[in-house]
Amino acid sequence: MGRNLAAAHQAGAGSGVVAGGWLTRWMELFIDAGDVSLPATLDVPVDRPVRGAVVVLHGSGMPQRSYFLYEQLARAFPAVDVAVLRFDRRPREQGDVPYAVQADDAVAAIAEVRRRIGDVPVGLWGWSQGAWPASAVAAGRPDLVSFLVLVASSGVSPAIQMRYGTAQQLLLNGYGSAEQADLTRLREALESVVRGHIDRETAQAIIDRYADRPWFPLVYVPRYLHDYPGTWDDMDYDPEPVIAQVRCPTLLFYGENDEWTPAEDSIAVWQRSAATSDLTIHRLAGCTHLPALGGADVLASISSDYNDTMLAWVQDRINR
Repeated sequence: MGRNLAAAHQAGAGSGVVAGGWLTRWMELFIDAGDVSLPATLDVPVDRPVRGAVVVLHGSGMPQRSYFLYEQLARAFPAVDVAVLRFDRRPREQGDVPYAVQADDAVAAIAEVRRRIGDVPVGLWGWSQGAWPASAVAAGRPDLVSFLVLVASSGVSPAIQMRYGTAQQLLLNGYGSAEQADLTRLREALESVVRGHIDRETAQAIIDRYADRPWFPLVYVPRYLHDYPGTWDDMDYDPEPVIAQVRCPTLLFYGENDEWTPAEDSIAVWQRSAATSDLTIHRLAGCTHLPALGGADVLASISSDYNDTMLAWVQDRINR
C-alpha cells in the first residue's frame, strides 16, 4: 500500500509546484550501488499518498539525472501520485557502462525507492540504451518490476542498431549509395577490430582512407583507434532472449521518424517474443528518437501524446 514520504526535515529536500498545479516534494539522496554511491533525486507528491513509482534508466549519451527527458517525468508523474527516482549513471573512463552493471544499479535504485516509500508498484522507464537493462531487470527479477515503459527500445543488437542509425544519418544529410557503401566498410572495420578479427593497424588504414570525407563526423567511428577503448562488451548483445522472458505489462513508444532505432524490426521482435500478455505499442507522430516534436531537446517540445498516453497507461496498471 502507498504512504506519504516522511522526509520533510531531511537535508536536501524541497518542494514546489509543477505540472497540473500539484505541490511536489523532492529529496536529494544517494543510491548504494556496492562499489559506488550514485547521486539521485526522488520526487513525490506532497500530502497525497504515493500509489506507485518509476525508476529512470538512461540513454547512452545522457547519463545525468538533470536531462530534460528525465526531468519531465519528475514533473509529470507526481501529479498522478506516482513517485520518480532519477539518478546519475555511474561514471566510466572509456566506453559505455556494461548493461549488466546498469541492471544491477537499477535493482539498487528499486531497493532505495521501496525503502523510502514502501510497498507500491514500481516500474522502470528506459530510453534508448536504458531499455536494455530495464528489460533485463524485468526478465530476471519479476518480483521487483511491476511494469515497463520503454522509449525507442531496440530489439536488435547495438552493432546492428548503430549500422542502421549511422546509415540514417547519411540519408538525412543527403548522401547516397556510394557513401553508404563506404559507411559499411567503416563499420565493418570497427566491429572487426573490437571482436579481435583484425588488428588495429589494418582497421586504422581503412579509417584513414575516409577520414577526410565531409560525412565522416556523421558515422560515429573514432578518427584514431588509440582513442577508442578497444572493447565493447555489449556490442553483440542480443535482446530477444531477454524480451522472451518479460512478463510484466509493457508500454513501448517509437517516434515515427526515429533516426537511430530500427522501429519496425524492433516491434517485430517484441511482438513475436515477449512473454507478456499486456504489450502496448504506441507510435508518436512528429517525433524522432526522442519523444519530442521535431526531436528538439527542450521540455516544451515533449509530445503531449506521449505524456498523456504514458500517464494514463501507468495509472491504469497501478490501479489494477
